[in-house]
Amino acid sequence: MSIWLTNKMNELLYLKDEQIKDLIEQLFYAYRETFADSKKILEKHSFGIAHQKVIYLIEKNEGITVSGLLKKLKITKQSLNRVLKDLNKNKKIIMKKDEVDSRYKHILLNESGKKLSNEIFFEQKKRIYRALKSSNSEAVIKFKEVLEKIING
Repeated sequence: MSIWLTNKMNELLYLKDEQIKDLIEQLFYAYRETFADSKKILEKHSFGIAHQKVIYLIEKNEGITVSGLLKKLKITKQSLNRVLKDLNKNKKIIMKKDEVDSRYKHILLNESGKKLSNEIFFEQKKRIYRALKSSNSEAVIKFKEVLEKIING
């Protein structure tokens, strides 16, 4: 192993507070820019980031329940209900009662909601795609591993 590589590995193993702060700042900017890309689309519907998060999770988890969304978003029921009310009023979602237990409501995107979800995705995809394409495969795999470790604590 080269001396340069050994020094780089030691640098990573003993991250200093400033390095961790820099990483947190980069994560913040990456999040901010990725979600800013879809802002114009959301504004056309008078929606914001909260709506986008809910739309994304409904699209990824078709038929998710209100309690399922609450667990994934880690927000209050009142906050979620405001967003769901907006999405329902603007005809982006369908809410179906569970066939076995009517206390549960399953949420799905209707055609209009799917179209909006796709518009948002394609806008965000541009930035992510450019970043991934300009990185080597090892960097992409390692980045994903680090993100998973941050998410899972």
